[in-house]
Amino acid sequence: MRKSIIIAMLAAALAATPLMAQQRADAGLQDNAPDRHVVVKGDTLWGISAKFLKDPWRWPEVWKLNQEEVKNPHLIYPGDVIVLDRSGQKPELRIVMGETIRLQPRIRVEDVGKEAIPSIPPRVIEPFLSRPLVIEPDGLNNAPRIVAAQADRVYLGAGDVAYVSGIKDARRDSLWQIYRPGAPLVDPDSQTTLGYEAVFLGDSKVTKAGDPATIQIFGAQQEIGKGDRLVAAGPLVLKNYAPHAPGSAIHGRVIGNRGGLGETGPQNVVTLNKGKNDGLEPGHVLALLRLGRTTDEITPSSKWFRRDKVEAIKLPDERYGLVFVFRIFDRVSYALVMSASRPVQVGDVVTTP
Repeated sequence: MRKSIIIAMLAAALAATPLMAQQRADAGLQDNAPDRHVVVKGDTLWGISAKFLKDPWRWPEVWKLNQEEVKNPHLIYPGDVIVLDRSGQKPELRIVMGETIRLQPRIRVEDVGKEAIPSIPPRVIEPFLSRPLVIEPDGLNNAPRIVAAQADRVYLGAGDVAYVSGIKDARRDSLWQIYRPGAPLVDPDSQTTLGYEAVFLGDSKVTKAGDPATIQIFGAQQEIGKGDRLVAAGPLVLKNYAPHAPGSAIHGRVIGNRGGLGETGPQNVVTLNKGKNDGLEPGHVLALLRLGRTTDEITPSSKWFRRDKVEAIKLPDERYGLVFVFRIFDRVSYALVMSASRPVQVGDVVTTP
């Protein structure tokens, strides 16, 4: 009994520390890793990392970045030269800046007038950064709402005028996004509602203050109508984090994807059932797993037995890709699929790589 308890404790300890073991291992270089790479416009930190490393998310290890530098790694610019230094015991990536021949082991101070390269392709994730996307239950109940349309139209689109209650103090020409609550985001394990997707309908601006205020719709992705809600448009915030693994074990699920399809693939966005409350932050990289199914193994009967023996066998889980977390909420997050050798399905597992 005592022996079985000790074995169980050792197994639990090993299961809880895969990240530490992974971090102690050397980051593997690509077989054809170049000696240097000249940064050009359109590059991303992930893309550059993939040129040198088999696991691009281990980029901070080879750069020898500390925690603060991981959160502000984007100060790399077109024209910089990334050099793979193989002279030491472990390889390191460094920057040669302009005419400076001294190799710099860490990222420099911001270069005024140049646009730093992003972590991942911004064109894919920008719509997910400028909009709320996830709302708490009843989160839009107190938001300004459309109470009527000009000429009593039922459905509104670009160029139409509507009247809104609840924004009497809004200044003229202020911008507002139009939403309605969407489908609930349900945790497949606990069956609890984590929030609701906010369905983006279009953009508008205030043309006349008051209560109701007058707005003009200048962009519509879906039909807009009476009862739809408005949220003040905020600035686009494009954060850059170095790709890195979470500091603790994460075990979550894919609970949705853009367009509501059952499957998706690389360069598409998925919704995860883990967020800030679970320790996720922008820049975290998670592995995609497809859980192995259970199948029945039938052992034919022998002359001594009259009935076949049926035994359930669990097939191994399959790791098949990586996702990059770029926006988080309390209990939900959004991640970009960076690689996948098979279609990503709702219900697939995400874990610390």
